[in-house]
Amino acid sequence: MRRRPPLELAGTTVSPGRTAEIDLEVGRLVTGSPLAMPVIAMHGRADGPTIWVNAAIHGDEINGIEVVRRIRAALDPRRMRGTVLLVPVVNVPGFMTGTRYFPDRRDLNRSFPGSRNGSQASRVARAFMNTIVDRSDVGIDLHTGSGHRANLPQIRADLDDTDTRRLALAFDAPVMMHAANRDGSLRAAATKLDKPVLLYEAGEAWRFDEAAIATGTRGVLNVLAELDVIDAEPESDSSRPPLHSVECRSSQWVRARRGGLVSLWPVLGDQVLRGQPIGQIHDTRGKRLSRLTAPTDGIVIGENRDPVVNQGDAVLHIAQPVPPPETDTP
Repeated sequence: MRRRPPLELAGTTVSPGRTAEIDLEVGRLVTGSPLAMPVIAMHGRADGPTIWVNAAIHGDEINGIEVVRRIRAALDPRRMRGTVLLVPVVNVPGFMTGTRYFPDRRDLNRSFPGSRNGSQASRVARAFMNTIVDRSDVGIDLHTGSGHRANLPQIRADLDDTDTRRLALAFDAPVMMHAANRDGSLRAAATKLDKPVLLYEAGEAWRFDEAAIATGTRGVLNVLAELDVIDAEPESDSSRPPLHSVECRSSQWVRARRGGLVSLWPVLGDQVLRGQPIGQIHDTRGKRLSRLTAPTDGIVIGENRDPVVNQGDAVLHIAQPVPPPETDTP
């Protein structure tokens, strides 16, 4: 049997069946010290695809870092087919300072595919593309809600692409949302290279959410099993239930008609009906200023957890499930 060649990554050689921790230099700090992105390369003994899993493109979105830790603990490269590249923190400056953006306020996820001669964010994006994306076949990009917003665990992807849809179904999040690519995003840049990407959204910034982390960990492992990188769990009555992701192709934010203190009644994952009361807004003296109603039938996939809102602020995100296909009745 032909021995699999070692992996060469950023000057490090990783033998088949081994794991290596690599500091990928992506720039320089103002002190002149190297700015390094942590990479964990798990190189399986047998041939197979290369999958990358990254977190913290936005420096304050930390749920994915814990997902990456659990994925590493669950994998054994001696029993893997292919290679898994884990990048727990892509936006190192943002993570170090507790902010979403780079020091110059640039959004890294609007800076891809990047440039060797551009801003710091653009240079980091270029390094990630050259070192991680270019040598991979599939990517999983882990995110949370921004600011004080929390998201129901969900996959966002091009569900019209057959390969991407297959992986989204395998991930098995509560919701899978068909989402167009955004210019400058990692998903858009990788898709142009024919690399399917799943974007996982769950939880909120700067908070560990166990349900979001557990769903994300199980989902990544499901995708690795679907790609035959690892063995799937044996089917049994006690195993996880069959695929149950709700497909959605449109969504709508409910916005505050008045500023004040908002109380929301549905929670993430709840089903709501058009016209259903979903909350109210009071002023600081307790006077009710506005009632909120659902503008459409759907499932709650996002909420603003900051009770203080201004007029026009988004407070509740409702997605519309795609009706199941009709079946002929015998």
